Amino acid sequence: FQHLQFLAQYNVEASDDLTPIGATYVVPLNLYSEKHTSVDQIPAGGTIAVPNDPSNLTRALLVLQQAGLVELRDGGNSLSGESDVLPSSKVKIQAVDASQTVVGLGTVDGAIINNNFALDADLDPNKALFQDDPKSKTAEPYINVFVARAADKNNATYAKVVKIWHNPEVLAAKKKETKN
Repeated sequence: FQHLQFLAQYNVEASDDLTPIGATYVVPLNLYSEKHTSVDQIPAGGTIAVPNDPSNLTRALLVLQQAGLVELRDGGNSLSGESDVLPSSKVKIQAVDASQTVVGLGTVDGAIINNNFALDADLDPNKALFQDDPKSKTAEPYINVFVARAADKNNATYAKVVKIWHNPEVLAAKKKETKN
């Protein structure tokens, strides 16, 4: 599946009962720029493109807050949205379809780009201006998980898949593939 926040949203919208049966990892959410080489170079009033789907928008806002580019009402949380960006923020937010964050990278001061789109565009995560800390409390809702229907949560075969995922060779291959 994807991360816990997306799972919760899916279950509500689909009236489903998918249940986490194992964790994978937190995929970093990076801030890229073609115009600047550091967060400090992003000008006041600059524009940052962010994914417009609810779970990734919230995470992008939290990443930008960690980078010191936005301030969120009440410190932000896993439900923060565009209306929670305070006027005192250094930059403006431009919410676009996640696939368009890469396409528009040259027209904005920076963009928060999901890892799959960044890899497809051959962006180097090591050249990102900023990324969230996968060990921080704010990253917990974004742990990617294996899920099953609630009735299948104790399925032995599914448990084996989760165990295989945690094999050091598999983890090393995934890290190489995702460049993270």
